[in-house]
Amino acid sequence: MSGATEIPHTLAEDIQALLVAPLLVGFAVLLFRQAGLLTGGTVGLAFLIHYAGGWPMGIVLFAINLPFYVFAVRAMGWEFTAKTFVAVSLLAIYTEVLPGLISIQSIDPLFAAIMAGFLTGVGLLILIRHKASLGGLGVMAIYLHNTRGWPAGKVQMAADVLIVGAALLVRDPLSVGLSIVGALALNLVIAVNHKTGRYVGV
Repeated sequence: MSGATEIPHTLAEDIQALLVAPLLVGFAVLLFRQAGLLTGGTVGLAFLIHYAGGWPMGIVLFAINLPFYVFAVRAMGWEFTAKTFVAVSLLAIYTEVLPGLISIQSIDPLFAAIMAGFLTGVGLLILIRHKASLGGLGVMAIYLHNTRGWPAGKVQMAADVLIVGAALLVRDPLSVGLSIVGALALNLVIAVNHKTGRYVGV
């Protein structure tokens, strides 16, 4: 792709990305929660608080992202921050609405971990390509990727392992182990598909 001209995304393309990506992640959250699992990033932090205190997942997710917007503005600019705010807000809404639209009676925990991980990875990849994220640690991972060349997937993976490891305080070892599998599936999608120079479009 060397020498290729960057083709900006249109407003309509950005809108569909901001609507669809959080929906994919919202469905992944539903799968994780149905199986008693969790994931990494700020979504993982929201899961920890949700499991520990029983607070509504969507509200917790929205609230814990608020401090990160200051960093996002300084590091990534207002456009990125605005898109991220919209994406996080929609994910918070989807997280609360989807359980009323979908009833899952039974799901294999290993399948839930892998499928939810893949869905989250695809959702995050869409947001990254449209200069947005789901806030929090995702902002830092993208910032380090853009400024220092650190692989976003590996940075996110390191943070995710720490967060999922902390889940031992609120979940059983098997659930934590399966959650790590989900986090690996998530980051595999990002690490393989998000590489500088392979995608033309901003």
